[in-house]
Amino acid sequence: MKQTTTGIAAAFAMGGLMFFNFCAKADELALGAKLPAVTVNDQDGRAVDPAAEGSQGWTLVYFYPKADTPGCTKQACSLRDSYASLTGKGIRVYGVSTDDEKAQKAFQEKYKLPFTLLADKDKKVLAAFGVPATMGFAKRQAYLFHDGLLVWRDLEAATSEQ
Repeated sequence: MKQTTTGIAAAFAMGGLMFFNFCAKADELALGAKLPAVTVNDQDGRAVDPAAEGSQGWTLVYFYPKADTPGCTKQACSLRDSYASLTGKGIRVYGVSTDDEKAQKAFQEKYKLPFTLLADKDKKVLAAFGVPATMGFAKRQAYLFHDGLLVWRDLEAATSEQ
């Protein structure tokens, strides 16, 4: 059964993207918080600051434990498959894990992911967002910002229907 959503989250459902619960809640960025300013390299070794790039318009930042693992692949491919709908709504997408640039690039190429993957080896982005890490792996979470302010978050994101 699909989760019922309203407002901004409904935009994701229209594109076939749904996040479902499977993790315990953690205290994260509060609604209305600013998109954290933190710079890390993307899959191509380019320095990226999502806060600077996301100061205008819509920005989705999602966290996943490990590139090219079953749940993370399902999550990334769901976003890939919804990418045209998301970008049609003006939503910029960033995926974040603690993988290095090489692993992120291989993941992006293997699954033809059209969005930016951030290589958060030092866990700077995780710390800025307050995303928990277990054994060095990020907890699966998603955050949507409009004009640099948090308008929606899913702290218990999962990759399949319940």
